[in-house]
Amino acid sequence: MIFKEGIGWKCCYDPETGLYTARTGGGGNVDLYEITKEIFDQVDDPGIEWPTRLISQGRHLFMSVDDRCGPPYTVVFDEDYKKICPWTEPQIAGKIWSEEMTDAAVEVFASEENNREQRRAKKAQREKKKSE
Repeated sequence: MIFKEGIGWKCCYDPETGLYTARTGGGGNVDLYEITKEIFDQVDDPGIEWPTRLISQGRHLFMSVDDRCGPPYTVVFDEDYKKICPWTEPQIAGKIWSEEMTDAAVEVFASEENNREQRRAKKAQREKKKSE
């Protein structure tokens, strides 16, 4: 695995899977992303003022929040986040959002647009299993 790292972020390229992934945050707040090669290539460019903003353009996989602004919580956008991003073990904070709540957030928030196709497919699978 090939890593790049800075203050508040770490990115990884896994040549075995061909995936580019990233972790941002610190302390109780952690976000995992699947990023593109272009983001990976640019993230440590000296001209990039906020690498975490660049990283957040990727597909959000996981979010754990424990910031004293309310009760801690975790959102799992892609249940395969451990397979996609095996090099990091984020801590679960508080309760994990339900599938229904996560689906709704992905549909409402523009920042989660990259997850809509994946979440809709998973939702369709869940509904198909219920009807069988």
